[in-house]
Amino acid sequence: MSNEMYRRILMTVGGVLICGFSVGMFNFSGFGMDPFQVFAHGIWGHLPFSYGPVYTVINLILLVFMFISDKSKIGLGTLINLFLLGYVVEFSSNLWAGLFPHPSLLLRAAFLCAAIVIMCIGSALYFTADLGVSTYDAIALTLSQKKGWPFRFVRITTDAICTLSGYLLGTAVGIGTLVTAFFMGPLIEFFNRTIAEPLCFGKRKAA
Repeated sequence: MSNEMYRRILMTVGGVLICGFSVGMFNFSGFGMDPFQVFAHGIWGHLPFSYGPVYTVINLILLVFMFISDKSKIGLGTLINLFLLGYVVEFSSNLWAGLFPHPSLLLRAAFLCAAIVIMCIGSALYFTADLGVSTYDAIALTLSQKKGWPFRFVRITTDAICTLSGYLLGTAVGIGTLVTAFFMGPLIEFFNRTIAEPLCFGKRKAA
C-alpha cells in the first residue's frame, strides 16, 4: 500500500468519525443541528425506533440514488457513514451530556462554534480522500461535478431543502442549523484547500 493510499484511508475513517462526534456536539449545544440531521431527526421523531437504525435506513434509501447517479462516490466512506455514523452520533451526544450535565450558555455557544469548524474539517478530509462519501454529501458533489455548478452554492441549496423539510416534520431549527446551511459549503472548500489537499497529496499537489 502506497503512503498516499494509507493517508487517504486514515483521512476517510478519521473524517467520518470526526463528523459523527461533531453532530453530537451540535446536539449538546442545543442551538440546532446541521441540515441533514434536522431532516433525519424529523423523520425519526415520527418512528418508534432509536436514532441509529433510523439513520441507517434513511441512508440506505439514498444509497439507491447513488447507484443510479454516480457509483464512483460509493466506497469506504459511504459504508462507514451508512453503518456507523448514527451510533457515533448517539455516543457523542451521551458523552457530552454526561460530562457537562448543566452546561452554561457560554459553554453551549463554544460547543456550537467548535462543532461547525470540526464538521467542516472532517467533511473536507474524507471528500478529498475520495474513497466514498456519505449518501447525502454525494448529492451536492455529483451535481457540482456533472453540472459544473459551484459546490458551495449547490450545498447551500441542498442544506436549505433539508432544513425546511426537517422543520416541517417537527424538528427545531436553531442558529446552528442556519449557520451550517449557509456556510458549510464555503467552509468545506476552504478546509479542502488549506488542510485536506496538502495532507493527502503533499508537495505533489502544491506543485
